[in-house]
Amino acid sequence: MTDTADLIARYYAAFNTGDTAGMLACLAEDVRHDVNQGGARHGKAAFAEFCAHMSRCYRERLEDIVIMTGPGDTRAAAEFTVHGAYLATDEGLPPAAGQTYTLPGGTFFEIADGRIARVTTYYNLADWTPAGHRVTLRVEPLTGAALAAALPQVARLRIEVFRAFPYLYDGDIAYEENYL
Repeated sequence: MTDTADLIARYYAAFNTGDTAGMLACLAEDVRHDVNQGGARHGKAAFAEFCAHMSRCYRERLEDIVIMTGPGDTRAAAEFTVHGAYLATDEGLPPAAGQTYTLPGGTFFEIADGRIARVTTYYNLADWTPAGHRVTLRVEPLTGAALAAALPQVARLRIEVFRAFPYLYDGDIAYEENYL
């Protein structure tokens, strides 16, 4: 394994164990971090903030990692499969409810002075987005207190569904609960 391949392997080993400090140790001070459908971040501090955000919203593990290096060990690429769970709602995305997902991804790297100087990650957000819309459906008969506790949620759902065109219904929770 080349020095660059070893560096990338250490970076991903740290990622898979949630070791942000280990990832940061692989990076140049002025690292450029690009994520598709997002802007560039510059420097280790910005990278650490991104990692903290990701750890709050997602739990991810990369598998089937293939590392490729270019001549001169100044460039590398990796492809992998992301296995994740959506833990907390991320701004602009569907509500989180522990949904799981699996998607392909890849990263390009630039290496300078034995450290990662650029990390550019790509994945298809459309492959991930359905994870935010998956609903686990459980059919369960409810009676008594359990039924009374569920009625407000069902009433809100009825109002939301019938508020849409063509009904344009604007009911109220008390009426809907009584109706149900």
